[in-house]
Amino acid sequence: MINVISVMKYTGALLASMLLLGSSVATVQAPEVLVQETTDKITSILRVEQDKIKAEPGRLLEIVDTIVAPHFDFERMSSWVLGKYWRKASADEKKRFAQEFRTLLVRTYAKALNDNFDKQIDMLAPRKRKDGKQVTVRTEIQQSGGFPIPISYKMHMKEGAWKIFDVSVDGISLVANYRSSFAKEIRKDGLEKLIARLADRNQPAKAANTAK
Repeated sequence: MINVISVMKYTGALLASMLLLGSSVATVQAPEVLVQETTDKITSILRVEQDKIKAEPGRLLEIVDTIVAPHFDFERMSSWVLGKYWRKASADEKKRFAQEFRTLLVRTYAKALNDNFDKQIDMLAPRKRKDGKQVTVRTEIQQSGGFPIPISYKMHMKEGAWKIFDVSVDGISLVANYRSSFAKEIRKDGLEKLIARLADRNQPAKAANTAK
């Protein structure tokens, strides 16, 4: 005989899980909305905190690292930027490189944002891949008396949220640009030397954050 109570419990649990799954899918933020809201949030904070940022340089990195960095897929960016050298690297080398590369990217992006916090940023129509797994969110920073600067964000779905894995400024990919320069350095001096150089280059940023 079929145990009706067991069937009802199983059916109820299945329906509940389906509802929860449907709810989580429904609440996934569209990539263009994510970029728009994050951009609006951080530029509004930068406008208010300019005096503090000038007095405490580490504050800028803190703001960007808190608000923007969680939306980046630094692991994918690190593996792509090193290419074949990532596959050959040890677990420790991967970890240290990813940490230094993250700091470098946050510092670079923070400066770009702070240089343009008072300018109008327009959202353009996103370009989606046919399979829906990737999307490019396009924006333009308006320049008074000049052409706008296009900034595009390549994004993919990871762990139920859209994550940025590359940023292009005026048609130049940030990750591709670093990939080329890093490959030359690794061929010349090795991965360890590259990591050491990045760590040294990032010291002012880390010191500013520690000094707060």
